[in-house]
Amino acid sequence: MRELKIKGIYKHFKGDYYLVEEIGKDSETQEDVVIYRHLYGDGSVCVRPLSDFLSKVDYEKYPNVEQKYRFELQEIPSVMDKFNKK
Repeated sequence: MRELKIKGIYKHFKGDYYLVEEIGKDSETQEDVVIYRHLYGDGSVCVRPLSDFLSKVDYEKYPNVEQKYRFELQEIPSVMDKFNKK
C-alpha cells in the first residue's frame, strides 16, 4: 500500500487540492481514516477511509482521467528556492 504524507498537499483526480492533517481511527470499526482539509472554499475538514484515499482511480467509471490514484501527493516547490540558490 502507498504511504501517506502528513501535512502533504494532495490533488484529487477531479482537480481540487487538499491538505492531509492526520490519520485517525473510526471509533466503531477501528479502520484508519484520513483527516484532510479543503484548500478551497471554506477550508472545511473531511474524513475518508485511508484505503479509499490511497486507492486507484476507477477507469471504468472515469475513463478520461489521467491521474493514476484518487489522491496524488504534489511536490510544490517554494518560490523562495530561486532566491536561496546563489
